[in-house]
Amino acid sequence: QSSEKPGNIYLIFLFVLQAPKKAKKKIEGGSNVFSMFEQTQIQEFKEAFTIMDQNRDGFIDKADLRDTFAALGKLVNEELEDMVKEAPGPINFTVFLTMFGEKLKGTDPEETILNAFKIFDPEGKGHIKADYIKEMLMTQADRFSQEEIKQMFAAFPPDVSGNLDYKNLCYVITHGEEKD
Repeated sequence: QSSEKPGNIYLIFLFVLQAPKKAKKKIEGGSNVFSMFEQTQIQEFKEAFTIMDQNRDGFIDKADLRDTFAALGKLVNEELEDMVKEAPGPINFTVFLTMFGEKLKGTDPEETILNAFKIFDPEGKGHIKADYIKEMLMTQADRFSQEEIKQMFAAFPPDVSGNLDYKNLCYVITHGEEKD
């Protein structure tokens, strides 16, 4: 079992695995997945892959996913088989990176995501009350569960005033790392 603290890439991959199939886009023309990312991003993906590869065999399988989700306090046994089936074969690092590439290829540009958050921030402060966004996410459209809210706030905690910095959140969603 790994005792390493999961990074944002690691959490994003778990959401990628849980995302509906229709949200995923195929990488066109069999392009080289490594060319889609900067070297630093590939290193972050490699670190996330290593954390998730609990038995260190070079592949992420159902047992690795079970252990990974258990480490986050989330049990999803009935969903594990579906998650593994998302991959075209055994999930080695190249397949892992390809799955990320396919998902990120469908990601809205930063400006689109920012504009969505700005609806909740008419004064343009760059942050919204965490309690308000929690209520919206749990009561509107594709509702978040209490566990999903907990995971989001663990990855992107509100400040001491209870505000969520949505500009930083959007940056991490679209770039995979926090601004300095």
